[in-house]
Amino acid sequence: MATIPENLNDTLTRIEAACRAAGRPVNSVALLVVSKTQAAAAIRQAHAAGARSFGENYVQEALDKIASLADLQPSIEWHLIGPLQSNKTRVVAASFDWVHSVDRLKTAQRLSEQRPAHLPPLNLCLQVNISGETSKSGLLPADLLPLALAVAALPRVKLRGLMAIPEPAGSFEAQRAPHRALHELLLRLNQAGLGLDTLSMGMSADLEAAVAEGSNLVRVGTAIFGARPA
Repeated sequence: MATIPENLNDTLTRIEAACRAAGRPVNSVALLVVSKTQAAAAIRQAHAAGARSFGENYVQEALDKIASLADLQPSIEWHLIGPLQSNKTRVVAASFDWVHSVDRLKTAQRLSEQRPAHLPPLNLCLQVNISGETSKSGLLPADLLPLALAVAALPRVKLRGLMAIPEPAGSFEAQRAPHRALHELLLRLNQAGLGLDTLSMGMSADLEAAVAEGSNLVRVGTAIFGARPA
């Protein structure tokens, strides 16, 4: 059975190969290690092997790990990639470096108001429901521009880009389509004057398709840690 460092290295090799296949520089795509439901000890192993950015879905679980791994600061970066309830914005604003799952102005306003003054601005991505699934969170593409302009104007946060979790698809070409649509939305926002630089898309099963369509931040958990604990 492969170890976490071996899996991490294999994932980085996959990303480099995907970049080459897409004609992109091999250092143009960053890895966000999805550590939800993993123990702090597993995150420590991945960090020791070179990983620096970790994505968590559940706020309380993440806060426990952030406290357990406080000795790794400032060389570890915490990203919230799961849904954010309004009653959790204060602790998230104080504890995380990125939030990928913003889909309401109220949430962004609270994060802006509650970000401690001694910390750098909190990096935000707007989550887009790119496949139009009723079961998924996220903005519909038609609602994106007005929210993006409003969030970009807030203090203490910095709008960095877009995030999506597309519907699973079987073929490589089918996987590419929603990633292409998200990239086109980012280009449209930048044409409107927003200097966004982050496309958070692509996971263990579809990172090659995401890289082919311009992702520069892939979120990988299963390929690194194995199947999630129950």
